[in-house]
Amino acid sequence: MRTDREADTKATTRVPALRRHALAIFKAALRAADPTDAVVRQLARSDWERYRRIYVVGAGKAGVSMAQGVERVLGPRITGGLINVPCVRGAKLRYIALNECGHPLPDQRGVDGAACIAQLVRDAGHDALVLCVISGGASALLPMPAEPVTLAAKQAVTGLLLASGANIHEINAVRKHISAIKGGQLARLASPAAVQTLLLSDVIGDDLDGIGSGPTAPDRSTFADAVAILRRYEILNRVPATVRNRLEQGASGKIDETPKPGDAMFRRVRHTVIGSNGLALDAAAAHARQLGYRPIILSSTIQGETRDVAGMHAAIAREVAHHGRPAKPPVCLISGGETTVTVKGSGLGGRNQEFVLAAAIALAGEPNVVVLSAGTDGIDGPTDAAGAVADGHTLRRNPDAPRYLDANDSYHYFQRLGDLVITGPTNTNVMDVRILLIAPGR
Repeated sequence: MRTDREADTKATTRVPALRRHALAIFKAALRAADPTDAVVRQLARSDWERYRRIYVVGAGKAGVSMAQGVERVLGPRITGGLINVPCVRGAKLRYIALNECGHPLPDQRGVDGAACIAQLVRDAGHDALVLCVISGGASALLPMPAEPVTLAAKQAVTGLLLASGANIHEINAVRKHISAIKGGQLARLASPAAVQTLLLSDVIGDDLDGIGSGPTAPDRSTFADAVAILRRYEILNRVPATVRNRLEQGASGKIDETPKPGDAMFRRVRHTVIGSNGLALDAAAAHARQLGYRPIILSSTIQGETRDVAGMHAAIAREVAHHGRPAKPPVCLISGGETTVTVKGSGLGGRNQEFVLAAAIALAGEPNVVVLSAGTDGIDGPTDAAGAVADGHTLRRNPDAPRYLDANDSYHYFQRLGDLVITGPTNTNVMDVRILLIAPGR
């Protein structure tokens, strides 16, 4: 018969294997979200001969990889193009220019690039195709403030929304209505040219008007919605006066709305989602199965306050570990989507690191559980980490976890333990992937 200490020692030896498996499963999800391959697969199916000119525009964290895919298929058929990206890092393209600009807060380089893109599509003409590539981060990377809103005002609004706990749909609804290019307005500028948009989805439900704030998609949100969002989070009176005045004037009908579904201008506009969180989760599940786990995909549309979501995941993991429900270990719980953090402390971190820290607290003492959460773009909040990994023994190594959580300082907690997940920029973005592995035995 084993003693409690012997049993605990055997359980502890399982943890390194579980950690390796969690990282391997996350990497499988990343491979499935590769934008270059997805673009090539999509473009290879189409006939491009009917267009005299092809212009390539867009923005996003996956912009470099998507542009490489476009050039691989279309090459010299490209008349010209420009894509706003957060990092060029030595990427070399022959026919499409890359403009490095600020993210998550927009900067003047982004404004200048957006103005060039707007002029490019205005001049395209009826016999041209505007091929638009959009991925996560495009909202910040394609800033074109509507007068009299300034870049500084837009930066202030973005910062307030990010800190308030607003979700991506709410943030984008406001962005669209202080922009001259988002919410279908890029398609309006391109008309009468044909527009084909390839999208790497980073929003819940893959809504076309939500991905990158939908620069070529019909916009279902209104000025009144934007005002209501700012009021809901109690920041309407804190945003710059130019923003508040524009939104209130629009809500009263004094400023034209963004293009809506059914508008005739969208007759020559097509959209294709070429990559999504759901596809990444499927790949993660397939790899988990190869490693011997029973994969359970909880959902690809999870949102809400990060700590609450972490508690729910931890409760399911405990149910599996203690009672074998909804399946007996070894089990791999997988979920996706994008949670939000209401920032109250002065620490450093992102939603994935905070998820893992909150889950680690809830799972303290569980001997056979590992939790990993990371962003597929390789960046979690204002840090160089994609996320973090923890297990039931993490709090033994540093019991101050609650204090770090209260300070929103998950980055420094995991940095000291060496448990940050650092991938570097991945040139893709299909939201977050969360993995909980539960091994047999207690």
